[in-house]
Amino acid sequence: MKKSILFFSSSSLVRRFIATTFMQEGYDIVTTKILEELESFLKNKYFSLVVIDLESLEKKELLEQILQHHKLKVLFLGDVTQEMISLKKFSLGVVAKPAQSVDIVQIKSLLLQKVEESLNFFPRTLMQESVSKTEEMGFVLIGASTGGPRLIEQICKALPKNYPHAVCVVQHMPTEFTANFAKRLNTLCEVEVVEASNNLELQKGRVIIAKGGKHLHLKKKFDKYYVVLAPNSKKRFFVPSVDEMFFSAVEVLPLQRVLAIELTGIGDDGADGMVALRKEGAYTIAESQESATVYGMPKEAALRGGASKVLAFNKIVDEIVKYGKNKNINR
Repeated sequence: MKKSILFFSSSSLVRRFIATTFMQEGYDIVTTKILEELESFLKNKYFSLVVIDLESLEKKELLEQILQHHKLKVLFLGDVTQEMISLKKFSLGVVAKPAQSVDIVQIKSLLLQKVEESLNFFPRTLMQESVSKTEEMGFVLIGASTGGPRLIEQICKALPKNYPHAVCVVQHMPTEFTANFAKRLNTLCEVEVVEASNNLELQKGRVIIAKGGKHLHLKKKFDKYYVVLAPNSKKRFFVPSVDEMFFSAVEVLPLQRVLAIELTGIGDDGADGMVALRKEGAYTIAESQESATVYGMPKEAALRGGASKVLAFNKIVDEIVKYGKNKNINR
């Protein structure tokens, strides 16, 4: 997948140069001259990096609000003046601009170097947090539709009895089928497989299958996590809905410990939720066209920027099992 960059500048000349330069290097680039539009883009798509041209920036307070609200990797282009010093805490670095915009080509090599460094930057505080949480339970969230039941079975069979993470599955399935589906899997697998019920606790080595006719939501009470059976208040076409589980996870779960997967299925259920999960720090995988029975849901998740990786199903199973062995997520 191409790394995506969002670029803001009031200069049309600079925007054209940046767009051409980044596209030539293989990046997916979106440019804008309007801060409010920048906010809109951030709400609707995941970006690997945001580059801000500070020249002629008239709404410093609005930009600060945007940067505070969104967890972003940010690189500044231009001078951080005394009036803008409060913005510096949000940035991974600053690339000085030439005095004249027409000379911006002079900083091409430096800019590309800084962009690459920013994309590969992983804050020390997050590294320390990852190490400190290696013994804590993680969460594997799986969404699937057409062609999904046999894949869910293969995943459950691959998990060892002592799998150290909780697993939640939304499989599009009629109300009367999910209980028997869970019971059958429970007889075939080493891990415990159960149908979702209100206040069912997420536990290591437990696979929870969403109940047909209800959405699978999550809640936290003290230091434990539970299932909530939610009505279809948003009139989703699929009940249970993958998006409902994913969006609930964004609000409840520690997303640095979440592995979210979008498998085969028609439509786009789960695509927007996966974008939100990735944006907030979860590790997200979409099944590739190579193995998907119906390349709908995973395709939309990837196209919208929600997938950290796009993998064939057998590689996805490997990632799930590896996550259990390592007890942390290696992106």
